[in-house]
Amino acid sequence: MQIIVLDGYCLNHGDLSWAPFEALGEVVLYDRTPYDKIVERMGNAEIMITNKCTIDANIIQSLPQLKYVGVLATGYNNIDVEACRQKGIAVTNIPAYSTESVVQTVFGLLTELYSGIGYHDSSVKEGGWVNSPDFCYYKSGMRQIYGKTMGIVGAGRIGLRVAEVAKAYGMEVLLYSRSRHAKEEGFRYVESLDELYSLSDVVSLNCPLDSSNVKMINENSLSKFKRSAVLINTARGGLIDEFALANALNEGRIAGAGLDVLATEPAQADNPLLTAKNTVITPHVAWATVEARSALMSIAANNLQSYLSGETLNRI
Repeated sequence: MQIIVLDGYCLNHGDLSWAPFEALGEVVLYDRTPYDKIVERMGNAEIMITNKCTIDANIIQSLPQLKYVGVLATGYNNIDVEACRQKGIAVTNIPAYSTESVVQTVFGLLTELYSGIGYHDSSVKEGGWVNSPDFCYYKSGMRQIYGKTMGIVGAGRIGLRVAEVAKAYGMEVLLYSRSRHAKEEGFRYVESLDELYSLSDVVSLNCPLDSSNVKMINENSLSKFKRSAVLINTARGGLIDEFALANALNEGRIAGAGLDVLATEPAQADNPLLTAKNTVITPHVAWATVEARSALMSIAANNLQSYLSGETLNRI
């Protein structure tokens, strides 16, 4: 049995082993596959493994032998799941593999915005401290995380873990969730996003992206933020109207933004956030610690093994 991995480089830069998949069949590995090469590379193989390749109805119709699509990610908006269902093709994803890594990035971005660690490190290495007349110097506006209020949009696994860590930092925590009926004890839930925005010093987006919340951070919602507030987004770039956020940052209507995701990835040269004031941007790497990627590899192979055994582990 051939297992075609269409875009394996994103998961494995060479520091992991494909052995869990190799134990299940013959692995044919491609680092990246453009859309127009997917059908050719799949051939008559029944098993497709992909991260971000677009698998639409046209691709599915062109692959009559396809039986299984294993997504190397939690999100699967690049897969036409309904078209797969109509053809009896199983689709699986990887839930809950990167929670701790994403939470770490949330607070990494926040720490950089509040303390400017990267900024000060660069300045020191450029000679700023050597040439300083004082025993220290520092960026104005440095702030303390302790005692601030963090508003978290989304109360899933990641959102609740962000809340736990925020409490450990000594922050007040507000949670907003559209879907959770049983509220977790020990946290304060607010009834509206406007309430969360107006009360929070830090707003962290930890919710899925769907048709109901595209550009939920926009000119109107940003008008509810404190001028001293910062926004953290490790969820999906499409949650933000990027032009509205850039304008708010440049005009001082919001104090800063820490972003691991953008609406179009890789980043486009004309994205206004690349030059916006007080912005820290990382290239969608919150999920990518070696520990999280190792877990992803293991879960993905287990998903396939489960399918081959007639079970339905993590099937969408």
